[in-house]
Amino acid sequence: MDCDDVRLNLRDHRQGRLGAAGEDELRAHLSACPHCAHVAAAEEELTEALERRLPQYPASFALKRRLAAQWPGASSPRAWWRSWRPAPIAALALAALVLVTVPVVYYERRDAGAARSMVAEAVNDHLRVLSSQRPLEIESGGLHQVKPWFEGRLDFAPVVTFEGDADFPLKGGAVGYFFDRKAAVFVYTRRLHPISLIVFRADGLSWPAVESGVSAKDERGFAVMIWRRGALGYALVSDIDGRELASLAAKFLAPAR
Repeated sequence: MDCDDVRLNLRDHRQGRLGAAGEDELRAHLSACPHCAHVAAAEEELTEALERRLPQYPASFALKRRLAAQWPGASSPRAWWRSWRPAPIAALALAALVLVTVPVVYYERRDAGAARSMVAEAVNDHLRVLSSQRPLEIESGGLHQVKPWFEGRLDFAPVVTFEGDADFPLKGGAVGYFFDRKAAVFVYTRRLHPISLIVFRADGLSWPAVESGVSAKDERGFAVMIWRRGALGYALVSDIDGRELASLAAKFLAPAR
C-alpha cells in the first residue's frame, strides 16, 4: 500500500473490514511511514471524540415493556384484565385507540430518530474534513476535473451538476465516509466558511418518511440539509446561515440543463 491507499482504507481498518492481507499491508506501511501513522492516530482520536458527543435516544417501546414486566410489584395480565372486566366496552375502546395511535407515534419517533442520526453523522463528517491535514485530495480545476477524480475510488458515481459560482465557489473534493459507506465530499465555500456536500449511496439507511428533503439546525451550530435522489443521498453542511445554505441546496436540486 502507498500513502493514498492507507488513507482510503483507514475506516475499513478501524471497523475490522479490511481482511487479513489488507491489515498486514496497512500495518506494515504505518510502521514504516511516520506521516501516515500520525494521520491514523489523529483520525482514531477524532473518531473517539465524535462518538462520545453523539446524541442519546430514548429507550424503545419494546425495551420499556420488558423492563415494566420485570419491575417488582408489576401486576399480571390476569389481574389487569380482572380490573377492567366491569367496563369491557371501555377496555375495548381503549385497546382500539392504542392500536391506532401507537403506530403513528412509533413512525413519528422513528422518522425523527432517523433525521437526528443522519444530521449528527453529516456534522461529524464535516468536522473530519475541517480537521484533516489534507482536507482537499483534489483541488478544483472545475467540476469536470473533480468528478472524474472519484472514479476507481468509490463504488458509485456521484451525480453533482452545480459547478460553483462567485457566491459558492468549488474548492475541490476528497473521499470521506457516511456511516458505513464511502462518500464523495465536494467542498465549496461562502466567503471564508467551508461547506461540505457529502454524496453517498442511499440504500440500507433509515430515511425519514418525506424523502424530498430534510432541513435541520444541529445543536452544535451547523446548518444541515439532507435529501435523497434515486439511489444517492446528499448531505450539505456548514456553519453559514441556514437561509444561505438553503439557497445553495436549491442550486443542487435544480433540474440539470
